[in-house]
Formats: sequence, structure tokens, C-alpha cells
Amino acid sequence: MVVHPGPCDCGVTVLLTGLPSAGKSTLAHLVAEPLRHDGYRVEVLDGDEMRKTLTADLGYSREDRHQNLGRIGLMAEVLARNGVLVLVPVVAPYADSRDAIRQRHSESGTAFLEVHVATPVEVCAQRDVKGLYAKQRAGELTGLTGVDDPYEIPEKPDLVIPAHGQPAAESAAALRDLLVERRFVA
Repeated sequence: MVVHPGPCDCGVTVLLTGLPSAGKSTLAHLVAEPLRHDGYRVEVLDGDEMRKTLTADLGYSREDRHQNLGRIGLMAEVLARNGVLVLVPVVAPYADSRDAIRQRHSESGTAFLEVHVATPVEVCAQRDVKGLYAKQRAGELTGLTGVDDPYEIPEKPDLVIPAHGQPAAESAAALRDLLVERRFVA
């Protein structure tokens, strides 16, 4: 297997934002595995995994969510600046936090793409992969993004993926197509 950074000879951060249980992590892993197999340097910085390690000290207040994304964004920017394709599936509910990550990338000359995994809250609640929506309904959880805490829909994402309306493989193909179109992969 030949390891190569891609046609543009650079890395990129791909922020996959959307509601809890929208399909962000599934999509990231569906894209990452074949790219790794093809020899690309790929990392997935999954928001749930980062919450257990890098940002375990943070809660879910607006400020903590901003810091959470800031730390993950810094790690992604450093990796991308060094030629890695970084997939970042995180809720990232606030536009100003996402904009701060985009700005950090811009200042360092590092590529950044924002992808909105646009699954409606009703579908996310039916999936309820982590049981968050059930806990919220039972009164055991407050501050659930998209239910009783805001999710600010990206205004101009590089790609919108209606993951609820198509097979996961089709969503992964759409993201791969974006990476090809922008010359990050062949």
C-alpha cells in the first residue's frame, strides 16, 4: 500500500455537524475506511470519543460546548496542516463556534469543509442511538441539542447530506465526491 496525502498534497478538516443520532459518526467511518485502504492518511476525531478523553472535564453549557469544539478543532487543524484528512463528527450546535474553527484554519492556511448532516429531530429521536431522546422525554436529561437546547443550522455549508432520506452508502459517496471535487482525494 502506498501512502499519499492526496492530489492537492495537503490535508483538510471536514466538520460533520448535525443533531445527536443524525448519522455523523457512521458517515465519517464509512468514508474513512476505504480512504485508509487506498493509502490516505485519515483520522476520525469523533465527538463522543473526544468527550471521554480530550474534553472529559467539560460539561454542556454554551461555553463548555465552545471550548469542546475549540479543542477538537485545534487538534484537527494541526493534523490537517500536516497532511492528514481529518473527519470530525460532532454536534457543534453553535454557528459562532463553528466559525471560530473555520477562522483558525483560514489563519493557518489549512483547508476546512463544513458538512451538515441534516437529519430531522424526529428521525434522530427514533434512532436514539445513545438513548438521549428517551432520557429527555423521561425528564432525566435537559439541554438536549435540537430539543430543549438550540441547534443553529449552518447557513452556507460546503455540503448538505440528507442522511435520513438515502442509504448510508449514498451519503458516504456524496462526501467522497466532495473530497474528489475539491481535489483532496482522487
